[in-house]
Amino acid sequence: MSTTTATRPDTRRIEDWQPEDSAFWEQAGARIARRNLVFSVLSEHIGFSVWSLWSVLVLFLGPKYHIDAAGKFTLTALPTALGAVLRIPYTFAVAVFGGRTWTVISALLLLVPTVLAGIVLKPGVSYSTLLLVAALAGVGGGNFASSMANINAFYPQRLKGWALGINAGGGNLGVPVVQLLGLLVLATAGAAHPRLLPLIYLPLIILAALGAALRMDNLASLRNDRRAMREVAREPHTWVVSLLYIGTFGSFIGFGFAFGQVLQVQFHHQFDTAVKAAYLTFLGPLLGSLVRPLGGLLADRFGGAKVTCWTFVAMAAGAALVLEASKQHSLGLFLAGFIALFVLSGLGNGSTYKMIPAIFRARAAASVAAGTDPETAERTARRRSAALIGLAGAIGAFGGVLVNVAFRQSFLSSHNGDAAYLAFLAYYALCLLLTWAVYLRRSPNRLPGV
Repeated sequence: MSTTTATRPDTRRIEDWQPEDSAFWEQAGARIARRNLVFSVLSEHIGFSVWSLWSVLVLFLGPKYHIDAAGKFTLTALPTALGAVLRIPYTFAVAVFGGRTWTVISALLLLVPTVLAGIVLKPGVSYSTLLLVAALAGVGGGNFASSMANINAFYPQRLKGWALGINAGGGNLGVPVVQLLGLLVLATAGAAHPRLLPLIYLPLIILAALGAALRMDNLASLRNDRRAMREVAREPHTWVVSLLYIGTFGSFIGFGFAFGQVLQVQFHHQFDTAVKAAYLTFLGPLLGSLVRPLGGLLADRFGGAKVTCWTFVAMAAGAALVLEASKQHSLGLFLAGFIALFVLSGLGNGSTYKMIPAIFRARAAASVAAGTDPETAERTARRRSAALIGLAGAIGAFGGVLVNVAFRQSFLSSHNGDAAYLAFLAYYALCLLLTWAVYLRRSPNRLPGV
């Protein structure tokens, strides 16, 4: 295999990329991959912040805006939904435009919802206008899929868990960071100045786009292959992994968007002002983001399915603790249970995503044993992994919509979140059984190394 890279400086396009070749990787590949990873993380981080912007902005919407709790949950559900939908075309966009080019474009698209939020946020604005602007923030959610598909192509199989964990964890940190900035605005300028928060992000978006343009690369090997999405759609493991990712990432992003509102509604005496809720909303997403790379590292060492299975055991226990705390009206237990759920969902995010390339790596090994050319099998595994990363990411993000809808309906019907917490507990138990039955139970059809 070649141990050099051929790069066209006019387009920053790399024609020859062989990360599984150890000599190639040591000579140039690792350095180039790290550089692309750094700027991918930066852009994805800003994207997550814009995506979760309305999880903070709803805390500013006091009585002058005339929006009840159910209306606020709708405002946070809409960007989650659009972000989920956009993850599939964003995955293809990397192959159409190139990782570097699409990172620049997708970063600049973040200006649209950010500028609009800075313009319309003031008393007297119609609720329909807020719904539209909030929905547009979903473009930030699409960045995750394109970023992960791009970085997946840069790294060898043995480092994918770590690399995808770092990339996703750095992006996920955008959730607590925007919440911390929201707290800063609330504590200094006050709840009457929500427009300051989106305006803070305008120069950061420009910097992310500029950094990607100057320092990232396009890989010629990332060809557009629409057949890959059709192929993975027929793969049963696609839907198993997607259901698991609803439980992990869906929980993380859904709780991240809703937690501040849940505190204000369920413990309104302790959190009667937005700034009091904002002091706590960032903690869970921060810890969940920081441990996501650890989930990938543990999966690299022990296997993604095993780590994911034990994560769901612990998440079911965490949901049971939150349910009991809600019934006892115990704020301390409630916070402990929710923070545990954030941390565990972060671990599960990393381990579940590690399962994706491992599944197709196992399929490739089986096809090579049956006589398929090894390079063809490896290429097929890579493109199917990239397609499933986009599809599972989209389906998993819809879990965030379901979390917000569950909270909305639970508080509307019973004025507490007990029904939602019970539903979360049941879903984690289902994911636990599914992981064990498909990937850990002794069976002739079990995939090795997942």
